[in-house]
Amino acid sequence: MVSNPVHGLPFLPGMSFTDSTKTAFHRSQTLDYRNGYAIARRPTVGIGGTRLQVNQLSQADLDELASKAPVITYGPPKPAPPASFIPAHVAFDKKVLKFDAYFQEDVPMSTEEHYRIRQVNIYYYLEDDSMSVIEPIVENSGIPQGKLIKRQRLAKNDQGDHYHWKDLNRGINITIYGKTFRIVECDRFTQVFLESQGIELNPPEKMALDPYTELRKQPLRKYVTPSDFDQLKQFLTFDKQVLRFYAIWDDTDSMFGECRNYIIHYYLMDDTVDIREVHERNDGRDPFPLLMNRQRMPKVLVKNGKNFPRCVLEISDQEVLEWYTAKDFIVGKPLTILGRTFFIYDCDPFTRQYYKEKFGISDLPRIDVSKKEPPPVKQELPPYNGYGLVEDSAQNCFALIPKAPKKDVIKMLMHDKKVLRYLAALESPFPEDKDRRFVFSYFLATDMISIFEPPVRNSGIIGGKYLGRTKVVKPHSSMENPIYYSPSDFFIGAVIEVFGHRFIILDTDDYVLKYMESNASQYSPEALLSIQNRIRKQEAPAAELETSKHAEADPAAQELEAVIDTVQGQLKDHPCKGSIREAFQTWHKDASGYVDKETFFKICDSLNVPVDDSLIKELIRMCSHGEDKINYYEFVRAFSD
Repeated sequence: MVSNPVHGLPFLPGMSFTDSTKTAFHRSQTLDYRNGYAIARRPTVGIGGTRLQVNQLSQADLDELASKAPVITYGPPKPAPPASFIPAHVAFDKKVLKFDAYFQEDVPMSTEEHYRIRQVNIYYYLEDDSMSVIEPIVENSGIPQGKLIKRQRLAKNDQGDHYHWKDLNRGINITIYGKTFRIVECDRFTQVFLESQGIELNPPEKMALDPYTELRKQPLRKYVTPSDFDQLKQFLTFDKQVLRFYAIWDDTDSMFGECRNYIIHYYLMDDTVDIREVHERNDGRDPFPLLMNRQRMPKVLVKNGKNFPRCVLEISDQEVLEWYTAKDFIVGKPLTILGRTFFIYDCDPFTRQYYKEKFGISDLPRIDVSKKEPPPVKQELPPYNGYGLVEDSAQNCFALIPKAPKKDVIKMLMHDKKVLRYLAALESPFPEDKDRRFVFSYFLATDMISIFEPPVRNSGIIGGKYLGRTKVVKPHSSMENPIYYSPSDFFIGAVIEVFGHRFIILDTDDYVLKYMESNASQYSPEALLSIQNRIRKQEAPAAELETSKHAEADPAAQELEAVIDTVQGQLKDHPCKGSIREAFQTWHKDASGYVDKETFFKICDSLNVPVDDSLIKELIRMCSHGEDKINYYEFVRAFSD
């Protein structure tokens, strides 16, 4: 029988009961973190908070106890006595391997030597495997010598390995800090030590010598034989005697080159030459007097003379095979001096006399070297692109920063606010454009034109500005030399083409008539005739009034007036009433009032006049004058209000 350990009752059904004081029935936490690491721990309390009777040691503690050695109780065993040991600094104390070597050093800034051989001693210290490189000091060498590399362990490769005495031998190259040393020999101790360690030595090599040092040890003696030419006699004979030549240097083949004039002086006393520049006024050059200072000029150099540093050292007879003399300076022949080719074209009278007496050359004419200036290149403008005025667009081709074209200020002041106005009609094949009227404004100050279309109600066309103020080019004129419309091109009956649209001038204002009368010399006879017709039209209404007065006494005239009144009443809403008079004036420019029948019916047909109507036929019969003429002044009265 199992009893309940808490209450003493048997653990049987009905004998156990739940503890009402227990309220927490969750499992205990078994996971924890220490120093950022997750660890597991054993729970000490079960479900309901009942303490668990378990071992408090962890698994790690148990494993440690299970593997516990007896040394904890009895202690570690005593080690055996060590063997005898001699350290390296004792065994190899003051034992050094010595090698004779050399390395080659480049000498880029000298013309006498291109490389230098430097002899060194390489020491290897056996006690700590360190090395040092020492160069024997040579007096007055001008080179920092002595200890090149101080004592240290030297790296053999990039993997961190160091040089060992096993890596050293005669006849090999070793690289230390980027310098390659050639080992050629070693001392007696080094040879015995390496052979005792089983290393087979290479045969010794001869030490390389520095070529420049050997050259300095044995200087070459050169003997100069005295010349038979007496320089003192030359100096006393030709003192202050100078040959003068005029030459040019043509450098036009190079970029920004030009042809420049020079004066070459040859001094007979010592065979020296100088070259002087010829300066002109406002030539834009600094006034340096000499291009080349007075000196002897070599003509032929030795084989390696071209590499001689003449910019820092003077050329001697050892580098020159032949010098320039007076016989090399001949008028009409080129001469190359210091890389520049001069052409001698003239000389002074003393030089001509000297050449005649010395060399027998009597003919030294002056050579004309003046060059004809090429014709000026005509500046061609690119084709006009259609934007803006031609003069305004052309300014982009004249300057990097374009400027506005110059204006005629006097003309602008004289004709300020003077405008010529014209009434024009559009010449168009479309019938809706026939009744459109335009007002041309010509500004005398700037020769510009603007077009305005007066708005007409219920016409279906928006009026207003038709063309802004601008210059208009005449048709059939080139864009390179445009010809603009002028006041002389505007008169009654003239056709003006504006950017592909043709307009016919119908009428002018009174200021235009006054301007044309005051400037009649500018206009053609056709334009002046249009003025006369315009004045006649103004006088025509007065003539019609007198005709109507006489018609009251004439029965035929009374009958005509009756027909006109009837036609006016019948055609009061006809669309051609406002434009029939202008149409006849446009077609008939002489303003006589009579037109032939063919023209009359053509105009009526274009305006849709019902000529088949009986009243219109009667009106045409009464307005007929002769067999082929019709008085359109009487006819258009029937269509006026």
